Amino acid sequence: METILEKMKNTAITHKHIALGAKMVPFAGYNMPVSYSGLNEEHLTVRKAVGIFDVSHMGEFLIRGEKALDLIQLVTSNDASKLIDKKIQYTCLPNDQGGIVDDLLVYRMNANEYYLVVNASNIEKDWNWILKHNTFGVEMKNLSDEYSLFAVQGPKATATLQKLTPVDLSKIEYYAYDMGKMAGINEVIISNTGYTGAGGFEIYVLNKDAEKMWDAVMEAGKEFGIKPIGLGARDTLRLEMGFCLYGNDINDTTSPIEAGLGWITKFTKEFVNSKNLKEQKEKGTSRKLVGFEMIDRGIPRHDYEIVDAQGNSIGKVTSGTQSPSLNKGIGMGYVKTAFAKPGSDIFIKIRDKNLNAKVVKIPFLPTGRQV
Repeated sequence: METILEKMKNTAITHKHIALGAKMVPFAGYNMPVSYSGLNEEHLTVRKAVGIFDVSHMGEFLIRGEKALDLIQLVTSNDASKLIDKKIQYTCLPNDQGGIVDDLLVYRMNANEYYLVVNASNIEKDWNWILKHNTFGVEMKNLSDEYSLFAVQGPKATATLQKLTPVDLSKIEYYAYDMGKMAGINEVIISNTGYTGAGGFEIYVLNKDAEKMWDAVMEAGKEFGIKPIGLGARDTLRLEMGFCLYGNDINDTTSPIEAGLGWITKFTKEFVNSKNLKEQKEKGTSRKLVGFEMIDRGIPRHDYEIVDAQGNSIGKVTSGTQSPSLNKGIGMGYVKTAFAKPGSDIFIKIRDKNLNAKVVKIPFLPTGRQV
């Protein structure tokens, strides 16, 4: 009988992860490494040195044509007309009910060609959503099964990758990219976005070149103690930065205004549901996504109840963990707006005990950057 993992899709280098002793789990339809040497060790390797993630499960769409920008402007909340060639924008796809279809990255290749990077679990949903709104005759190509994506993250990421390419990596600004030769492979997209707050690059290559690239990066990073990093540490790293995870902190029922994503919701143009979202921004929302740190000892987890001092329910935890960098429990969750101010006391219900926590500004680490 087939196991769950045998039914999953594999990335181009799944065999590498298995050979490295990774713990493999089903994730977004893929057989993915959740950890290798252990979550804490992997997390701190990225914070202090360099790690490499296989995130080839992510989706990539090519949007091309004279009206490509018109389509992107209609379906995304941010203002893509501000993009110039080789720049990237973080944005979201609002739905008709005030929630979010997905959050994504928009790469501008040129005035008539854009590259969208979407979450693995939403590839089909996003494709159908954008296709439904494509009344502009824009060419759409789903490249998700053709490309591999590696995230090389940490303070030693630039030194590691610079050995492999003539492209001057120091000139690629945050939320920008370049294309060039790396590890002897032509036309590699080298992007400075990141989901860890530790600095570094994302490397897009065709599946046929994936193993060559992985091996080259591992070799180049040897002197810095590079390690392969699993999805477990990817989650704790992004949470320390207060970056939203689709399916946890944002979904089809959460608005970008509630989620603190007003900065990617631009009302200088009309887009799907913009009228309602603008009204929400002007009138305020009944709940807000906040970051919090545990005062009492305890680890907050997804879906734990958040209560006030009297034990009344005021919200739910969307993401939570024991922070390896801070050595304390941290989390994010939606609370009634009255409790959203930094410094507010809240309580997390953990095993029938109401444990004290405090609302704090995110990111939890001072190294976080917002674009």
